[in-house]
Amino acid sequence: MKVTLLNGNPDRSNTGFDRYLTTLADQLEQKGHTTDVIALRDLKIHYCTGCFGCWLKTPGECLLKDEGEIVLRSVINSDVTVWTSPVVMGFVSGLLKKTTDRFLPLIHPYMRFVQEEIHHRKRYDRYPKLALLLQESPHNDARDVEIISDIYSRTALNFMSSLCFTRTMAAPVEEVCNEISVL
Repeated sequence: MKVTLLNGNPDRSNTGFDRYLTTLADQLEQKGHTTDVIALRDLKIHYCTGCFGCWLKTPGECLLKDEGEIVLRSVINSDVTVWTSPVVMGFVSGLLKKTTDRFLPLIHPYMRFVQEEIHHRKRYDRYPKLALLLQESPHNDARDVEIISDIYSRTALNFMSSLCFTRTMAAPVEEVCNEISVL
């Protein structure tokens, strides 16, 4: 199974976050999985401008030519994608949020009914399962994690997938590794 870990940690000095992901990737590889850890802070990724060019002018491709294409290619070719971020001011980092916004080319502008709601149609035959891994801070609480999870659950639904789990880095790496391995 191919697992993409999107490292949304904007702070290089937060070495505990990066160490956790490195250990997680190592354990996943020991179980026979292929991992792609993408440090978003090292890529030039522009904010989505809402131009809808990815739907109208260049279907499936963002008009902004940057390294966001690397992320989208890895995500759509993975079996599992894990959004990872420290909790910053009650939400994921701006780095992870702007990257998630750039997932728009992965879906069609056309709509369909899903669970009695209107959602975008698929652009691809298959989409990865999605998970969320958060590093809590002293300034957030369980409600913040719940809100983030709810929002990313809705985002996953729009991307023709589901949010399989939300965990915090308080969980041992082995538990998170095992949870990913059974998806």
